[in-house]
Amino acid sequence: MAQMSRRNFIVGSAAAAAALSSKNVLAHGVRPDQIKIGLIGCGGRGTGAATNAIEATDEVVIWAMADVFPDRMASSKRNLAAGAKEKFQVTDDRTFIGFDAYKHVLDTDIDVVIIATPPGFRPAHVVAAVEAGKHIFMEKPVAVDGPGIRKVIRASVRAKGKGLAIVAGTQRRHDNAYNECMDRIRSGQIGDVVASYAYWNQGGLWMHPRKDEWSDLEWQMRNWLYFTWLSGDHICEQHIHNIDVCNWAHGGHPVKCTSLAGREVRTDPAYGHVFDHFSTEYTYEDGSIMMSSCRQIDGCVSKVAEHIVGTKGVTNGNKYINGENRWRFEGERPNSYVLEHRNLHESIRSGNLLNEGVRVAESTLTAIMGRMSAYTGQEISWDQAFSSDEVLMPEDIDWNMDLAIPEVAVPGKTALS
Repeated sequence: MAQMSRRNFIVGSAAAAAALSSKNVLAHGVRPDQIKIGLIGCGGRGTGAATNAIEATDEVVIWAMADVFPDRMASSKRNLAAGAKEKFQVTDDRTFIGFDAYKHVLDTDIDVVIIATPPGFRPAHVVAAVEAGKHIFMEKPVAVDGPGIRKVIRASVRAKGKGLAIVAGTQRRHDNAYNECMDRIRSGQIGDVVASYAYWNQGGLWMHPRKDEWSDLEWQMRNWLYFTWLSGDHICEQHIHNIDVCNWAHGGHPVKCTSLAGREVRTDPAYGHVFDHFSTEYTYEDGSIMMSSCRQIDGCVSKVAEHIVGTKGVTNGNKYINGENRWRFEGERPNSYVLEHRNLHESIRSGNLLNEGVRVAESTLTAIMGRMSAYTGQEISWDQAFSSDEVLMPEDIDWNMDLAIPEVAVPGKTALS
């Protein structure tokens, strides 16, 4: 594949979207009444996102649901029915199971789709949702590889041309304190941003021991955190929140990175092949840097935060600025998990449509770039990550397919694909 720049790619996609828009293929207008929501991916986060959507707006109802696992569907329906009461209106004929279940949800008369499947599936689901003419709330990260990122960017540009809104699950972007602090950074209150620090260091997460009746695919999908083709590794799946804040403060994405990382403690095959720690230095076009660290190892000190350094002050990106222009956030701070849905619903009703697709794709690629550097031990440029042809999703997904655990990457030996 020839090298392509992110700018040329977006310009080309925007031109196609403009042509589409001029034909008025589909233009969603203001919908003042009930908002019907479809849920694709009924695990913990998907169920949580549906609950947040219900809390966000009075006129929202949960209308259709899809998942690959019947047991997960059943538990999600029980929880949503108990909490949402009359707002839960999913009938048996709008309950879909299987790898093509998302298509059936998109075929219903929903207005908004929540996409909360493991990230490896997200690009295909986002593309299908845009083609179906649905407004989108998608969880983060939005892809696990360069080809997936390009699909999401192309679909996001196309969504704009079709009059569709897209909001992503990077909820700090909807937090009042983060927004006020970033406005102050943009106005120069900490001077020029010269460095930032991003942390998501914690203990281990859940793991489901393999059962005899589980196929390779079922075992991996029920433990999707530990397989890069599904999660992107935890630098993507979890640390993207902090990386996104730092990109926000720097005003764009980095141009290159070098990462030191490994699989030091969580080495049992039950945990797939992902690493348990990453430390990455990102460099931006203006020479400023971001130092990023994330770890999932029990018994170690925890820290989840961001720190921004300017020539006139420092800030944690949300609650305070110390320096020449001292500031403390004193406003109200509603639940940003709910706010992101409220903002999506209000944008649809007002016609002032939000579209966060390209922005969250860039933050996701920032994390992917860090993983590529970590796995290979090489410096990776933005263009290398963006133009990569490496597709992590196995071909022809089938429950009975042989699906071995990929080899654990070895820095200095694993080649860049």
